[in-house]
Amino acid sequence: MVKNIGKVDKVIRIAVALVVGVLVIAGVLQGAAAIVLGLVAVALIATSVIGSCPLYLPFGLSTLKKPKK
Repeated sequence: MVKNIGKVDKVIRIAVALVVGVLVIAGVLQGAAAIVLGLVAVALIATSVIGSCPLYLPFGLSTLKKPKK
């Protein structure tokens, strides 16, 4: 897979996933919203660990810094 997620993007993804997790555990999010956002949080963590976001590929996006010459 092509790496296309930079450090800042990873931190933001993990932070959002943690916030969703805390909201689910605290009972603020319940029912279908908790399930859907929980799955989104898992996807955010997975893409952060892998370093590649499949949704970026069709648009040619990348938050990864280019290496200096």
